[in-house]
Amino acid sequence: MNAVFFQTSGLVFAFEKATIATKLILLFLLGVSSISWTVLLIKLWQIHSAKKQSRKFLRKLKVSSKWLGIFLSKESYPGSPHHAIYMSGCKELFNLYHGLSDPIEGYSEKSLLKIKIPEKSLKLIQGAIEREIGNQLLQLEDQMILLATAASGAPFIGLLGTVWGVMDAFGDLALSGKATLATMAPGVSGSLLSTVMGLLVAIPALFGYNFIVATIKALTIDLENFGTEVLSEIEKRFVAEDSI
Repeated sequence: MNAVFFQTSGLVFAFEKATIATKLILLFLLGVSSISWTVLLIKLWQIHSAKKQSRKFLRKLKVSSKWLGIFLSKESYPGSPHHAIYMSGCKELFNLYHGLSDPIEGYSEKSLLKIKIPEKSLKLIQGAIEREIGNQLLQLEDQMILLATAASGAPFIGLLGTVWGVMDAFGDLALSGKATLATMAPGVSGSLLSTVMGLLVAIPALFGYNFIVATIKALTIDLENFGTEVLSEIEKRFVAEDSI
């Protein structure tokens, strides 16, 4: 049934009558489509995983009686940007307090409450948190240029194949000396297939790119707000009172 559909729709006929140059462009667009769909699916999965892991981490942080408990237990939330920001703030806190990026074994809750840093050290912690936010956003935005390129470039590549095919069709028409629809239609239909393919590549890439960009923008605001919350908690719990 699928074969009958493609034959009746003229796609197979158009591909068969396309010139070699048009067929090469169609194959190139097929490769671009494969890459853009791969990137799109990977980014959607990455964002979904990041949100899922962040929800688990935030729920655990909210119900935990010890704010540094997750850091001390070294719990893992792979792919969660919120957890990475929290960990960067805690590591910088320990590094400023004892020159340790990781807590030593045997740290008790009482000893954690005794951790005090001067207020001027908050800028260093803020810098560490902001760097981690930047790193997480770079990971989320990685490879997005491929989607943007596919969305903007595929229609022009398809148009190139169409113009090239039409040019060849008119050239063959001039050589044959028979200006009939039967002699011109096959070449023109083959060249138009290139434009169709370009649009089929560009449309999903464009929609996917816009959706992911909007999602990352919303996530950026959320991460910046969470980074501010982490810094506020550190200031409230671990800044020496006489330094404020």
